[in-house]
Amino acid sequence: MNVSFEFFPPGDAAMEATLWRSVERLAPLAPRFVSVTYGADGSTRTRTHQLVTRIQQETALTGAPHLTCVGAGRGEILDIARQYWDHGIRHIVALRGDPPQGAACYEPHPQGFAYAAELVAGLKSVADFEISVAAYPEVHPEAASAQLDLENLKRKVDAGASRAITQFFYDIEAFLRFRDRCAAAGVHAPIVPGILPITRFPQVLRMAGRCGTRIPRWLEDRFHGLDDDQDTRRLIAASVAIEQVHTLERYGVRDFHFYTLNRAELTYAICHALGVRPGRQPAAPPAAAGAAT
Repeated sequence: MNVSFEFFPPGDAAMEATLWRSVERLAPLAPRFVSVTYGADGSTRTRTHQLVTRIQQETALTGAPHLTCVGAGRGEILDIARQYWDHGIRHIVALRGDPPQGAACYEPHPQGFAYAAELVAGLKSVADFEISVAAYPEVHPEAASAQLDLENLKRKVDAGASRAITQFFYDIEAFLRFRDRCAAAGVHAPIVPGILPITRFPQVLRMAGRCGTRIPRWLEDRFHGLDDDQDTRRLIAASVAIEQVHTLERYGVRDFHFYTLNRAELTYAICHALGVRPGRQPAAPPAAAGAAT
C-alpha cells in the first residue's frame, strides 16, 4: 500500500506548531508525497510556498504544492513553477481552483489558464514535473454531466498528469463505477481515492454539500448522537476509514491519499491499523474482487 497526505497552510503561529507536529508524526510512515493546499483566490500562495519548501528542506518527504488557475496570469503561474523546480520540488498538484469567496461562479483569469488541462500542459512546458490532478467519482458540482466531467479528466491526463486524486467519498460503489468508466474512456493514469477521516460530522456534512459528495444513511447513523462525545467519534471515524480502505484494497486499490486537516492522530492510527508503519512494508492485501458493474 502507498499513502500520501494533504496539509493546508497554517493561519497563525499556534496552527503552524500543530501542523509541524503532524508533519513530524506522519513522516516516518514514508508517504509517497505530501501535498500542501492553495487558497481559492491565491491568498495562501506565499504560505504554501514557505511550507512546501520547509518540508522539502527539513524532512525526507517529497513536497507537492497545489497550484491553481485562479488569480494570476500564465506568466506568473509558470514563474512560480520555475521557482519550485529551482528549489528541488518536482511534484505539483494542478487544479482549476475554486472561485474567490463571494464570487457567484468561476471566471477564468483573462490572461491565465482557463482550466486545469491547460495548466498541466503549461507546467509540462516548464519542466518534467510529476503532476497530480483532481477527479470526482460523484461528478464535479459544476459539471454539466458525468460524461463531460469524465472528458475533462481525460484531457488533464492526456496533457501529462501522472495520477488523479479523488474528492473524498463514502460510497465505495460510486468510486468503483467511476474507475470502470475511466478505464473504458481511456483514462489510464491511477485513480487514487481521497480518504477523509471524520473528526466532526457536521463539518463533513458542510464540506460534502459544497463538493457534491453523498453521505450514506448508514454513515449518519454511526455518528448520530455523538456531537458531545469526542472519544467515541474518533473510534467510529477510525473504524469507518479502515473499513473503507480494506474494502477498496479487495478491489485492487493500492494507493490512498489522506486528507489530514493538519491533524496526525486519526491518520496515523488508521495507517497503523492498515499495516503502514515506520520501517515496515504492509502485508499483502486480500485477493482482489471483481470490478463493480
